[in-house]
This record gives sequence, structure tokens and C-alpha cells, in this order.
Amino acid sequence: MELTGKTALVTGAAGGIGRAIALGLLDAGADVIACDRDAAALQSLVDQNADQYPGKINPMVVDLGDAEALTKAAEAIAGGAADGTAGGVDILVNNAGILSPHKLAATTLEEFHRIMAVNLDAALILTKAFVPGMKAKGWGRLINIASYAWKSGGLTAGTSYAISKAALVGLTYASARELTATGVTANAIAPAYVVTPMIMEQLSEEDRNRQLAAIPVGRFCQPEEIAHSVRFLASPLAGFMTGTVIDMNGGLQFG
Repeated sequence: MELTGKTALVTGAAGGIGRAIALGLLDAGADVIACDRDAAALQSLVDQNADQYPGKINPMVVDLGDAEALTKAAEAIAGGAADGTAGGVDILVNNAGILSPHKLAATTLEEFHRIMAVNLDAALILTKAFVPGMKAKGWGRLINIASYAWKSGGLTAGTSYAISKAALVGLTYASARELTATGVTANAIAPAYVVTPMIMEQLSEEDRNRQLAAIPVGRFCQPEEIAHSVRFLASPLAGFMTGTVIDMNGGLQFG
């Protein structure tokens, strides 16, 4: 398996996309730290896959919106060493995100800060925690799950969400630029309308039908398709790719 001996941390691992990503990385041979605030859902993930991946899934229960708690948890995984070389993570997948439909006029600073805390601040905290260890090993993968909203400005998504995903792409580019020649790559994936509860339940039936009609391939994206792209970016064969955003929008927008 191409990722045997590697440790991956996936945020939002109890959700539809995160679960698919975690299972895809496990299938590639990696050990997975599954991070989510939902302890029961994480335990379900572990229990349901214990026979196939015994001892390979380690739950990490933390609220990504709590910067102090997240920092402490990340430092513990990194081994507590100042340079991050003790323990640590080889593959970081910043997948967790929260959504809001509110457009500019209805956006409050409170909502904006709440969404940025989970969608962006948490990714920065984890990146800072694990990059030193990756650099020390000469190998690492930073993979950020952005959204089509970052380049479209948000169609059905709200203003805060679109801004947070654009900023996540900015973090991807900045990380890639800084980490060139270290063996650590930074890339993002920007999907549109994935079949998950967060999207399907927060969009009205009218919105779903309208967006489905607008997607040239004629369907929504499946979580396993995102997981496949993550597995590729995490693999040794993707070492020449950094600072790239993989668009997965079904032909909604080219370039």
C-alpha cells in the first residue's frame, strides 16, 4: 500500500466527506486520526471498521471552534516537542467546515467569526502544529478541502462561507510557496454540491433542482470521489504537485 507507515489526520471525519476520506486513506495503508466534535459518531466510525482496519483508526474528539483546546490536542499528537519531530502527522486533511446561507446583508460579525474559526483558523492551527515534523522528516502532505464557492463567490452558499473557503485556498498557496523544496506539498480540492447531509439538508428542494439542472455532468458529486482525489494528493506519486487547486464542479466553471 502506498501510504503504509504514514499517519493521517482528517478533520470532520464523522461527516459524509470526512468519513469517505478517512476510509480511503485507511485503504491505502495509512493510520488515521479521525477528528470531530461528535464523539458518538466517531466511535461508530471506529466500531464499524474495527474488523477491516484493527487498531488503525484513532478518534480525536475536539471542537475545532475552540482554538485553545485544538492547539493542546495538536501539540499532544505532535509529541509536545518544540520542533514537532516526536510523533506527529504525515498527512493533514483539513476537511471540516460549517455552512451558512446568509448573504451580505444578513451576515453578522458573530456568524462570520464562528465560520472562520472552524473553516480557516482550525486549518491554520493544525498546519502550524504539524509542518515542523513534516519538514524534519522531509515528507508531508497538506490537503485542504475548499469549495467551488471560493471562485464563484457562493451560489447558494452564504458570504461568510465563500470568504472562508477563498481564504483556505490562500492558506494553501502560502503554505505551498513557503514549503517548496522541503518535501512537503500543499494542495486543495474545490468540490461543488457533494451528496452530504450538510448540503442536501440545508438546500431547499427548489435550490437542489435548480443547481442539478445547472451542472453539465447532470449529477451531484459523491463523497468517494473527493476521497479518491485526496488519496492521490497524499500519495508519493503526487510529490511534484504543490500549490494546486483541483476543481471538482462537474463542469460548472472552467479555469
